[in-house]
Amino acid sequence: MHIKPVNPWTWQDAFGFSQAFEVSGSGRVLFCAGQASVDGNGTPLHAGDMAKQISRAFDNLETVLSQAGMTLANVVRLNFYVTDMQAFLQAGPHLGARLGNAKPPGTLLGVASLFHPDLVIEMEATAVA
Repeated sequence: MHIKPVNPWTWQDAFGFSQAFEVSGSGRVLFCAGQASVDGNGTPLHAGDMAKQISRAFDNLETVLSQAGMTLANVVRLNFYVTDMQAFLQAGPHLGARLGNAKPPGTLLGVASLFHPDLVIEMEATAVA
């Protein structure tokens, strides 16, 4: 499998994402449900703390990916749903730390609420292998 970033501009680099990925030679596609800061029973964790919730949501996403024999390197689309846009932007370094050099395309959406009032972020991913 080969993933090639497609970036006709450079402004997105400051935000840590790509405009598009061209994927060739893949055989499997994994569509992940939204992942949030919850424990193994679905109980929300880290009420209102964007940075900690980002970290836990990534932990959960990596667990799902691992179950399918994949890693974050397989993610070709990553969408974020947040209730506090400013807090998300301030927590940007936590995203970069988890994604490393991978900069999957995606969408950042501000929403009024998520499935539980203590949650401030949910992310959904598509991965290929």
